[in-house]
Amino acid sequence: MEVRPIRDEASYRAMLAQVSDLVELDPAPDSPEGEALEVLGTLVEVYESRHYAMAPPDPIEAIKFCMSQSGLTIGDMVPYIGPRNRL
Repeated sequence: MEVRPIRDEASYRAMLAQVSDLVELDPAPDSPEGEALEVLGTLVEVYESRHYAMAPPDPIEAIKFCMSQSGLTIGDMVPYIGPRNRL
């Protein structure tokens, strides 16, 4: 396997395909495939952080999202955040 830098979208997609194939193998971390997966995964992570960076969510919106995903109501949050008038 030849490791190359990810310089464009095409090489990014090709690297994702290689990572996907390695993930399917589920290699041991200390095997050659496991080490390749770690290296390629790091390259993909760096490329994504530079080209697909996401701003952190608004804290209130993040709480609302988590509440909706968990089926929680404002009343359920009182023990964690405090009285209803603070929510």
